Amino acid sequence: MENNKELMLKGDKKIPFRVIIKRILRYLAPKKLSFILALILLLINVFLDVLAPLILERIVNILANDTTLVLSDSLNKIISLSVIYFVVGLVNQIILYFESIILQHAGQDVIYQIRMEVFTHIENMSQNQFDEMPVGSLVTRVASYTASMSDLFSNVLVTMLRNILTVISVYFIMIFISPILSLIMLGFVLIIIISSLIFSKIVTKAFRDERRYLSDLNAYLNENLSGMEIIQIFNKEEYKKKEFSLKNEKLRKAGYRVVIAFGVYRPFMTLLYILAVASTFGMGLYISLSSGEIVAFYLYLSKFFNPIQNLADQLNNLQKATTASERLFNLLDVEPDVRDSEDAIDIDAFKGKIEFRNVWFSYKKDEWILKDVSFVISPGETVAFVGATGAGKTTILGLIVRNYEIQSGSILIDDIDIRKIKIESLRRNIGQMLQDVFLFSGTIKSNITLHDDKFSDEEINNAISYVNADRFINKLEHGLDEEVIERGENFSQGQRQLLSFARTVLHKPQILILDEATSNIDTETEVLIQESLEKIKNIGTMIVVAHRLSTIQHADNIIVLSHGEIVESGNHQKLLSNKGYYYKLYELQFKNQE
Repeated sequence: MENNKELMLKGDKKIPFRVIIKRILRYLAPKKLSFILALILLLINVFLDVLAPLILERIVNILANDTTLVLSDSLNKIISLSVIYFVVGLVNQIILYFESIILQHAGQDVIYQIRMEVFTHIENMSQNQFDEMPVGSLVTRVASYTASMSDLFSNVLVTMLRNILTVISVYFIMIFISPILSLIMLGFVLIIIISSLIFSKIVTKAFRDERRYLSDLNAYLNENLSGMEIIQIFNKEEYKKKEFSLKNEKLRKAGYRVVIAFGVYRPFMTLLYILAVASTFGMGLYISLSSGEIVAFYLYLSKFFNPIQNLADQLNNLQKATTASERLFNLLDVEPDVRDSEDAIDIDAFKGKIEFRNVWFSYKKDEWILKDVSFVISPGETVAFVGATGAGKTTILGLIVRNYEIQSGSILIDDIDIRKIKIESLRRNIGQMLQDVFLFSGTIKSNITLHDDKFSDEEINNAISYVNADRFINKLEHGLDEEVIERGENFSQGQRQLLSFARTVLHKPQILILDEATSNIDTETEVLIQESLEKIKNIGTMIVVAHRLSTIQHADNIIVLSHGEIVESGNHQKLLSNKGYYYKLYELQFKNQE
């Protein structure tokens, strides 16, 4: 049995077709006037389309009765009917043009809103939810699946409605021309309906599998292209090629099942059409229909079978669109783990007091990362957290900004439970410098301001000067307008860290968090950052996580963690004199440096 976890997001479930359509219709409501107008044009289009063969029937009957066209009255009628036929066709195409324009415009507006809703929903998810969702799957849903839904609004549903109306209209006219031939055609219709139902059942599963495997392949590509350097360093190209081949093979087989289904269905429909045409001419002559009636019936037969065959193609697109819609709705149904409470308040600024009261936290049930952790950080204090990897240091930092929700206890800032503070307000007043700096494509300036126009050039220059980033920015050809490529790969780790620091300082936080901010940079850059930290430490509360104990010796308080519990705390000298866990860590690092 295949592992669906890697193919689907957590919480994905089967949504009934009627529910999908009902939810889709809610998105169409704001554009209902456009869709109603398009529907009216569609009805006119179908009427004119089924009218055309009746005009040709009259022309053929006139030609059959007066093959030499010696009577001027017959010639005049043919000319008049030909003009009418041309006008009907011309008007029909004009109507079709405006109908398409209206549908495309309305459909694109709807898809724009859906994309915005999906992206905003993703933005509001918590970090632990992102940990469970492959980025490739999210990208596929936002980009590819919304494109499939766009096709649903602007093409599939309308074309299916047009085909259904055409089939019904044409069949009634066929009954009017020849009830006997129409009954024979009804037998073909029953065969078509039964075969289409079987086809629909097969292709639905095939399309769902194809979408799942495509999402899985995108997630795999996203992960491995980002980690290509590691793959090449360890010569794992062949292994990764085999992994990719397996996933590619699953997608190929799923796509092949779709091709086989259509490869059988379409020729079968064509065979039925050929049999129907043969029956029309054979039975038409047998029951003595006029030449015009036989030609008209033949033309209507084409208009009868073509929409049915188009329905099969549209069924293909409908299955893609409904499967895509199901995945998008599954994503939208994922409730963010961390949300504002109804009585959450907005805070303009913090004084900087932070308190943990008996906090318990785990990423997975019963696997506790923090166990009954309690401490108080006074406003303006610089507090460092140290401990072995996995002790819970970074977790504490993530909990302060509500990247995750605690299971028990409470976290307070300025004596207010952070669950009572709006998330946007909480994070606005807390600056974070992480070990892995993320820079966006754009310019240095846009990465520092994050496209916030409220900052003046003077404020930006003061910020970069404050953190000593001006020392390398001023040497660049374009200065603040220097281009930043994806993830900032055209800058060194130290330069990226300085830009991150400038970004943080510019936004004037009252609480500053540094998570291993100096662990991967050169000594010269570390000196620059330490110099800047000395400037900012008196502005607000600072929380530091660092493996290098030399960088936190001047902290007001050092909290030592081990296996999710606080084992000791105090300043650097006090902890050394205690000769406990911190002393052992310090001695170990000192010996390694020696």
